[in-house]
Amino acid sequence: MSVDIENSLITVDGLNAYLSRPPGGSTGGMLLLPMIAGIGKQLREFADDIASAGVTALSWDPWQGRPGGDETPFDVLSRWMSELDDQSCLQEMSRLADHLFGELGCDRVGTIGWCMGGRFALLLAGRDHRLANVVAYHPTVPGTPAPNHTIDAVGATAEVTAPVMMLYPSADNLVPRKSFQRLEAALLSRAAGPSLIHFYPGAEHGFSARNRHGNPVNKAAYDLSWPQVIAFIRATTLAGTPRTGTA
Repeated sequence: MSVDIENSLITVDGLNAYLSRPPGGSTGGMLLLPMIAGIGKQLREFADDIASAGVTALSWDPWQGRPGGDETPFDVLSRWMSELDDQSCLQEMSRLADHLFGELGCDRVGTIGWCMGGRFALLLAGRDHRLANVVAYHPTVPGTPAPNHTIDAVGATAEVTAPVMMLYPSADNLVPRKSFQRLEAALLSRAAGPSLIHFYPGAEHGFSARNRHGNPVNKAAYDLSWPQVIAFIRATTLAGTPRTGTA
């Protein structure tokens, strides 16, 4: 299913964000948590694809007041990423989730993140039980937490009550297999919420990023995964009763 969309950069409660949605909105919504580039060209395409599937997509900008985007040097983005504070970021995401539930009129809201955003998606869903789903694309959960990773991603993952789809590439140079296995065990230990764990042999960290598609294994993994992710998003946000719980 594909529909016309409307999209724009907006401000929500003082936060920069990118909104893409079907005309008039929808009952289902997704909060997008970007990879290191922030709201760049590909992130907007992800949001537009989700909106074309009938689901409102609101994207968090991790670099509030900074240019970010695909042209910003990687070393600069890496420095900014090392300065992010888990608690402050989650507060910003919660404000955007409130906007989806409130002004944007969504009954069921999920979250999807890539790389650093994949980790944040697990953290957010661990504490916000209103969320209807979680998609964690190659989440950056290293074996040794970064100094600014003050919230344990494995512990947060065990607290998620929504359906989860986690996608892990076997050649991930940032997330060792043992770290993935800890996340997998946390998902399988949950009392609520089904888990879909997809494993991509030979694919690399960030395989969804277009600049990694020179490796045909990465492109094949992305081409296979993205339609499945869209189907999962539609199934969990456009059907069923509204989610209840606490943020």
